[in-house]
Amino acid sequence: MSDTLPVGDQVGPGVDAVLPGRIGLLVRVPVKPGLRAAALDVLNRYVDDLHQEPGTEAFFLCVEPDDSDVVWLYEWFRDEDSLEAHRGAPLFGRLMSELPDLVADGPGIMRLDPLRLRMSSAVTAQSL
Repeated sequence: MSDTLPVGDQVGPGVDAVLPGRIGLLVRVPVKPGLRAAALDVLNRYVDDLHQEPGTEAFFLCVEPDDSDVVWLYEWFRDEDSLEAHRGAPLFGRLMSELPDLVADGPGIMRLDPLRLRMSSAVTAQSL
């Protein structure tokens, strides 16, 4: 595989992309007991408006199946400048004003920079 494959190029079915220079964050968000649905509502509203942060290229919202009081986020940014812009964006400010009352402890953040993305055509199909 070539390191020159541009993001979003199709290689067979689905999407295959090399992601040089991207910045990724894996975030564990422990929510107060019984408030995961409320936290998911806040996070889903955030995701719905992510077009306001063009440097935020991906955002995965996940639930932990064995702990109903934990939400996981994985997000990646085009570069360091995009990460800094995210932190100062009004949309992120809104999230930080709505989410803290639902969180039990400070989130755990681990930097995991993406190297390659492979998504099957089932995920990228318009019929989903």
